[in-house]
Amino acid sequence: MKSLLQRRTGGQSSAAAEQPSRLDLALDYSFIEELKKTKLSLLLEENHAFIKDLFQECSDVVVREFEIEPHIPSLLLFVDGLTNTQLLNDTMKSLMLLGGGETSIDRIANVILPVSQTQISDNYGDLLASVLGGDAALLVEGNAKAILLGIRGTEKRSVGEPETETVVRGPREGFVESIRTNTSMIRRKLKTPHLKMKSMSVGKESNTNLVICYMDDLAMPSLVEEVVKRIEQIKIDAILESGMIEELIQDDAYSPFPQMQYTERPDVVASALLQGRVAILTDGTPFCLIAPFVFIQIMQTSEDYYERFQISSLLRILRYIFMFLSLTTPALYVAITTYHQELLPTTLMLSVAASREAIPFPSVVEAFIMEITFEALREAGIRLPKAVGSAVSILGALVVGQAAVQAGIVSAPMVIVVSITGIASFTIPRFNGAIAIRMLRFPILIAASIFGFYGIFFSLMILFGHMANLRSFGVPYLSPIGPLSASDMKDTLIRAPLWQMGKRAEFMAIQDNTSLDSELPMEIKKEGGLDGSNIDHVHKASKEEQQNDKS
Repeated sequence: MKSLLQRRTGGQSSAAAEQPSRLDLALDYSFIEELKKTKLSLLLEENHAFIKDLFQECSDVVVREFEIEPHIPSLLLFVDGLTNTQLLNDTMKSLMLLGGGETSIDRIANVILPVSQTQISDNYGDLLASVLGGDAALLVEGNAKAILLGIRGTEKRSVGEPETETVVRGPREGFVESIRTNTSMIRRKLKTPHLKMKSMSVGKESNTNLVICYMDDLAMPSLVEEVVKRIEQIKIDAILESGMIEELIQDDAYSPFPQMQYTERPDVVASALLQGRVAILTDGTPFCLIAPFVFIQIMQTSEDYYERFQISSLLRILRYIFMFLSLTTPALYVAITTYHQELLPTTLMLSVAASREAIPFPSVVEAFIMEITFEALREAGIRLPKAVGSAVSILGALVVGQAAVQAGIVSAPMVIVVSITGIASFTIPRFNGAIAIRMLRFPILIAASIFGFYGIFFSLMILFGHMANLRSFGVPYLSPIGPLSASDMKDTLIRAPLWQMGKRAEFMAIQDNTSLDSELPMEIKKEGGLDGSNIDHVHKASKEEQQNDKS
């Protein structure tokens, strides 16, 4: 700091020299946003000195001094590895061979530079945020402005199939870590100027770029304003993944249920935007956040709308059944074997009693041993390399289960119960929803071991009461079941045909409620499309040819 102060006050009096310059004061900042108040100097030497002091011991930050012909001092500021080197070289070449003594920043940006994306900045805040994001900054002597060149060229992962949301039928593309690649994938789905993308930056040290996506003709302005307001209030050192944003802006941080949806699929984001919801893209992660989010969406997948409605409805019913089994099967087994043996047929009860005869633990201890072991094997299968992870989890479950039964630690029926519970949890489409169900399984199991069926019913009542009080950006979590919206029941437990879902969901406020003209099936029937009477078939044409031949 002192060296910079001396440089700036070389010809001034000692009293003036004791006064810290505005650039020295600006170096004592917490957020880059604060540097927006610090303007660039007309003197290139002062700007150069400030940048050098700011980036001391930053070997990846390059300050390239050169001259614009004839003899106009200039410099380029960029981060090595984040900038497209080829475009940067072309830019310098065009400037070095300029000739004519052009010094105006506006003239250079608009006429001379071979770069499609340029911005003009007059402060250090915008300049540093742009450069640290991968752009390059051009400063020219005699200009209190800088040109920000959009020539980012970082290495990025190619677009591939999302691993967390695989489908049998549907698009195979998923988001990547580059935020601009992700916004382009959404834009390809929704080719309309109504799709708005608002850029923001969060994190004192990371300055992570965010993009808030919404449809301005569908999403309520109050919802968009609330999302922006919550994000603006985040004061944190760094945002490294979208999950950190989710935890900071969700309505109830202590609830086990997710109140925001995350997805890797552009088609899911596009569908959510068309429902009047808001998406939040975060640079550096392939997961996009969507709000609001209600409970029924935990059980829905994008593939539900790509298959026939009969298949989708059957699969949804199956998911709800297995979600209930995943939540309550161990608790039901413990309650029945401990308190309500009369509910089992006599033959089955004798079989269960015989299998538990040599077991030294009560059924609740059995359940906890097996459930914790199963969760440990599941976690090990995720953390191990893919080549061995699935094999270890499957073989581990078989070996441990069989060995535990033979050793008399657990009974065979308990192994079956835990296996059914584990399989049922895999049928829940949303991973964060499945985790919530897995967590709630244990307190319900404890309640069942103490109070039997009464404990299970009481636990479920508390659970439903909590869900009824939960909100996601103002939307009741149990919508459209509680409060009941009859028109929205077409897309809950079952999925009605698409032509019957011409209205968007009413449980969430939206500007335009109509999404589809449902007259198409009636038009097909009216015009004879059902029996094919208006279509020329091959067999019909062949009969006419035979009659012509006979004549």
